[in-house]
Amino acid sequence: MNYKIVTLPGDGIGPEIMAQAVKVLDEVGNRFGHTFNYEEHLIGGAGIDELGSSLPQATIDACKTSDAVLLGAVGGPKWDTTSNGDRPEKGLLKIRETLGLFANFRPALLYKQLQHASPLKVEVIGDSLDILIVRELTSGIYFGRHERTICDNPKDTYAEDVEYYNVGEIERILRVGFDSAMKRNKKVVVVDKANVLATSKLWREVTQEVAKDYEEVDYSFMYVDNAAMQLVANPKQFDVIITSNMFGDILSDEASMLTGSIGMLASASLGEGTLGLYEPSHGSAPDIAGQNKANPIATILSVAMMLRYSLGLESEAQAIEKAVECVLDKGYRTGDIMSVGCKYIGTKEKGSYICEAIKLGNEQRRI
Repeated sequence: MNYKIVTLPGDGIGPEIMAQAVKVLDEVGNRFGHTFNYEEHLIGGAGIDELGSSLPQATIDACKTSDAVLLGAVGGPKWDTTSNGDRPEKGLLKIRETLGLFANFRPALLYKQLQHASPLKVEVIGDSLDILIVRELTSGIYFGRHERTICDNPKDTYAEDVEYYNVGEIERILRVGFDSAMKRNKKVVVVDKANVLATSKLWREVTQEVAKDYEEVDYSFMYVDNAAMQLVANPKQFDVIITSNMFGDILSDEASMLTGSIGMLASASLGEGTLGLYEPSHGSAPDIAGQNKANPIATILSVAMMLRYSLGLESEAQAIEKAVECVLDKGYRTGDIMSVGCKYIGTKEKGSYICEAIKLGNEQRRI
């Protein structure tokens, strides 16, 4: 089979981790007989520098005609202030909205090989963790009205950011989350702030209606501040968390650290069809860009999610996931997950070892 994959390397470490993701995907193609045709385009700061836009029209057009989109990372202090107010993050928000990608899947998985890397005690984290955070992605406060009003008295100057949700937006993300729970442990926690926010009260009302179609799913509600505490106090109570855009943004980053490093956290942004945007949950890390230090595993695991959700290639997705575990078993580590007794390797080496593990498959040979 032939597939068109649009790659958006972006900024900072984006091009480095993208190179390893492509290398791994090519190895999957070699092993399983697929051809992946790549078309690279600009986004974020790279787009601003070259074409004056964080999301050029050519990028949008290419993404719409692709089978899937693979993103590196965007942002950096270089673009904190721009002459036209455009920022790298605006390109990321806009591509999600333009492609109709309203559901963000962020699995927080603790690999047994990285138990030591979790900041939580062993008696709390155990030897495994598997939480799926389903985040609404194209509405809420990030897409609401943002205004700043300058007053004659400087102390009266104010700003407002408006959160907006309608019933349809809430219902569709809830159904994605409940459907996911049906394939897992049939347990959902909807995280909100219904004691304060009108939007959260609406989320609860819609949840109660949607839940009627999922009688097998055990669902409950939790305030976001309590959820943040529970993630570190008793994370194993969670299976699927469904929440709003801003709460999901924050909680998924917190959950990633439970697994040892945000460099291990993959992400998939999906809509009504099979087209999806796949990216690591970490940022562009400009402080280590170009130094062969970045952990490419989050991006490589995002490739596995792409194979599974957009291309329907389950065996190929599992081959990547098993290869990652194989390399971790061998003790190869980038700096963010390094521990005593393990061997330090860089970004390129990590990608190469994972490729070798994919190539070997189930053969019992030493990498």
